[in-house]
Amino acid sequence: MTHVPQIKIPAVYMRGGTSKGVFFRLQDLPEAAQVPGEARDTFLLRVIGSPDPYAKHIDGMGGATSSTSKTVIVAPSSRPGHDVDYLFGQVAIDKPFVDWSGNCGNLSAAIGPYAIANGFIDPARIPDNGTVVVRIWQANIGKTIVAHVPIADGQVQETGDFELDGVTFPAAEVQLEFMDPAAEEGEGGGAMFPTGNLVDDLEVPGVGTLKATLINAGIPTVFVNAADIGYTGTELQDAVNGDPKALAMFETIRAYGAMRMGLIAHVEEAARRQHTPKVAFVAPPAAYTASSGKQVEAGDIDLLVRALSMGKLHHAMMGTAAVAIGTAAAIPGTLVSLAAGGRAHEAVRFGHPSGTLRVGAEARQEDGGWVVTKAVMSRSARVLMEGWVRVPGDAF
Repeated sequence: MTHVPQIKIPAVYMRGGTSKGVFFRLQDLPEAAQVPGEARDTFLLRVIGSPDPYAKHIDGMGGATSSTSKTVIVAPSSRPGHDVDYLFGQVAIDKPFVDWSGNCGNLSAAIGPYAIANGFIDPARIPDNGTVVVRIWQANIGKTIVAHVPIADGQVQETGDFELDGVTFPAAEVQLEFMDPAAEEGEGGGAMFPTGNLVDDLEVPGVGTLKATLINAGIPTVFVNAADIGYTGTELQDAVNGDPKALAMFETIRAYGAMRMGLIAHVEEAARRQHTPKVAFVAPPAAYTASSGKQVEAGDIDLLVRALSMGKLHHAMMGTAAVAIGTAAAIPGTLVSLAAGGRAHEAVRFGHPSGTLRVGAEARQEDGGWVVTKAVMSRSARVLMEGWVRVPGDAF
């Protein structure tokens, strides 16, 4: 009996924000996986260890959560004024499916450091000490991200004292600017508010008619009021993820929100578009104990937000959803701004299951509508391991 040997592919395992994933240079991928399609998806599924009916990812690099079942492909940018193209693949855990429909805001923090360390940036631009500005083209959504990466002794600085709730250890701060984060007409995603309304009445069979803000900024997101679905906004993961009826409710809300936003034509299509849109619920500030045991006081935050990713309540907050939160908070009349007190906010600090996060956005009215020029937040990133990832040669 002939056995096919494993092949090895250069890869880096990195944490970015509250996520981690396997990073590849496009040129290092197997030839068949260097172009979009079935071969690429099958290869990435095998790298992560999906589909896994045991939901453990024992035989792969994934961590069996939406935050850790992630892949990244980086290439020199073909876009003028940009350094690298960044393509993100969200790998399903229990299905043979890679979702390319959106970005990962957390892993965006790792792209600049990865680009510098892997030869994508001209060495002449890298100071002995200081900051390198890396301009990133986010290929999934066609947007620009600007990363400010700290440099120490000519190398990417990874250690530091910046603390990020949801990440155990402090690290160096990487500031991110998400430029023009809202969807644009003609850019494949419709307007920032696809229905034209800041708040809609969203009819959800089996749930009722909910007030909802449907926004496409950072990532398409459906915001509803916590109180309208029986929550307070202080919930931790177990309160939702251990309740199958609640998870089914949220998936129904997400599906009908996606259809209302024009992302899908029929509600059944939501099952094949797991990464987007996100669904989140908001509430006014209240005190609670975060998952780490940290006490969050009502006076420490502007509002409460809980969000679901890939069908489960996220342990902290997705970076792209944070962009949506900051954008919606900057526009008076959205459910997010109402939960935060009803006015426009240049920046908000919101409470999530792991603690708090601050995000800012610059918004202005123009021709009767709202324009958001950028959203800003800080994250951190760190190389966890580098070398080669191995997969069976007949795996794709």
